[in-house]
Amino acid sequence: MTKYLLDTNVILRFTNPSDDQHNLTTEAVATLLERSDECYLTAQVLIELWVVATRPVDVNGLGWTVEQTTNVIEELLDRFPVAEETSQIFPAWLNLVTKNQVKGKHTYDARIVAVMLSVELATF
Repeated sequence: MTKYLLDTNVILRFTNPSDDQHNLTTEAVATLLERSDECYLTAQVLIELWVVATRPVDVNGLGWTVEQTTNVIEELLDRFPVAEETSQIFPAWLNLVTKNQVKGKHTYDARIVAVMLSVELATF
């Protein structure tokens, strides 16, 4: 059994039936679960989902209401465990961004990688 992290782009497609890749993403997650693999979320992924979901459509968001977004997040929390965030994450993140010279918005992705490394998750 492998543990996978569902990143923000996967979750956005998984939760948005009007996304062109919704069916593909849903089938891929279902395949992992059918193989008895585990799919995890992180707090950061859920926060990033909130940002995109509640942002207006005219600025590249989904335009969802707070209530709609809350319901989607609650459904995700019922379906997938959230990876535990420990004190090991910050030092792992700092090492990643320093060693790899990470700048700007890629810093957020490095934090997700730090969570993955801390709890031994693969990415999807």
